[in-house]
Amino acid sequence: MENFDITKYLDMALRRKWWIIMPFLLTVLAGLTYALITPKIYEAQTLILVQAQKVPKDYVREIVSSNVEDRLRTITQQVTSRTNLEKIIQEFKLYTDPGDSNIILEEKVELFRERIIIDIARGGRGGNAFAISFSDRDPKKAMDVTNTLASNFISENLKIRESQALGTSGFLADELESVKRRLMEKEDKLKIYREKFMGGLPEQLQTNLSILERLQAQLDQLHSNLRDAENRKIIIQQRIAEAEQSRPSARVSLPDQGEEAGDLSSLKNQLAVLEAKYTQKHPDVIRLKKMIDKLKDKATEVDSNSEEEQPALTAAGQALKLQIRDIELELRSLRAELKKVNSQVKWYQAKVEETPKREQELLSLRRDYENLKELYNSLLNRKLEAEIAVSMEKKQKGEQFRVIDPAKIPIRPVKPDVNKIVLLTLVLGLALGSGLAYLKEYTDTSYKTPDEAEKELDIPILISMPIRYTDRELRIIKRKQIMAYASVGMGFVLSAIGIVLAVKGVDATINYIKSIFDNI
Repeated sequence: MENFDITKYLDMALRRKWWIIMPFLLTVLAGLTYALITPKIYEAQTLILVQAQKVPKDYVREIVSSNVEDRLRTITQQVTSRTNLEKIIQEFKLYTDPGDSNIILEEKVELFRERIIIDIARGGRGGNAFAISFSDRDPKKAMDVTNTLASNFISENLKIRESQALGTSGFLADELESVKRRLMEKEDKLKIYREKFMGGLPEQLQTNLSILERLQAQLDQLHSNLRDAENRKIIIQQRIAEAEQSRPSARVSLPDQGEEAGDLSSLKNQLAVLEAKYTQKHPDVIRLKKMIDKLKDKATEVDSNSEEEQPALTAAGQALKLQIRDIELELRSLRAELKKVNSQVKWYQAKVEETPKREQELLSLRRDYENLKELYNSLLNRKLEAEIAVSMEKKQKGEQFRVIDPAKIPIRPVKPDVNKIVLLTLVLGLALGSGLAYLKEYTDTSYKTPDEAEKELDIPILISMPIRYTDRELRIIKRKQIMAYASVGMGFVLSAIGIVLAVKGVDATINYIKSIFDNI
């Protein structure tokens, strides 16, 4: 840096000023020409706010739980689908310029899709928001297409939310119906099981034990009564035997009618018992009546034949015989009752012994039933919530997309970027001119100063004289300088006009010039 001599480069710039100025002007004019010739692209933008649901979530739980980014990706795929974009292209007659006649429809859709920009901004204006942008040569078309895309986004969001709510409600309805059928099947199984093992269920254990205890006491009492009856029978039989031994000539036995018929008194007692239980048409009652009638006939015949041969029994003997018969009837009744009570005891004992098994089986059935019932109640609650959510979506009380900044007709084009082009051409022109000037200086082998000649030739310079021009040469040089300066000035003026046209626009520049002339 110590050997850097700026005067050297300034002298070089002065010597090669035209090599710097002309490329600079040509580059600037070329850049401005490009900015003016290049078709202008206008971009329209709309801002959409993602508005939270209007009903508090504590009252109605939101079914659509996906975040804004995921839902926007889904909606973007639908809005920018080929079918939808083809409708917009046909509606607004996009790509109908003569230069676009060779573009097929699929290419138009791809070009259209590339011009759509979706930018998500969090926390904007009270909530999440996203912007939709579209660029086109026609500013009005850019505005109309942008607003149409925003409308499609809003309608697709409503469709998606309503569709998801209806799908969730339908799914829950199907699952609820399926669980309901399974629950009814479990209820039927539980009912059949309880009916099948009625009396042996776990909740009836205490009742069965109480009944079993009562039956056991009754069984003990019957055994006691049976022993008493048998003892009384033995005593009476002994008394009858003693009476017959004391009166051998008076022993008379009733005709033995066999075990099938029985004696008359016993049959009458049995008939009385049966008539107390059954009607007169009962088969046992009719059979006993017939047997009593036959026995009476035989007794009458025997009495008539042996009236003179056999002495009549004493009244005490007849009474003992009747007591024996009564006791035998009592014994039969007690044995029948014992048999019945024993059967009941065995039945209740079996039920009590099977209670743990029934309890385990019933516990398994109840566990499955309770699980299904809990699942059914849970699905029922969710189904009701889903129906409320569907109603909320239909009434548009859920999360919505709302346009807060609709697209307007853009005034200034976004392409080409004139500011960048002007800055780039200025830098490029200056760099190109400086590079050419330096290249020209580097290739020029002539000596520019006496010191340079003395250094290169290694010969001492005694004297240096400036170049002398004649008057005619001076006039020619001056004329060339005037023309050069005029050309440069004209170039700068044209460049300035081009910059103004590029920045302000042709219409604004013309109006500005007209206003200047009007004021003059």
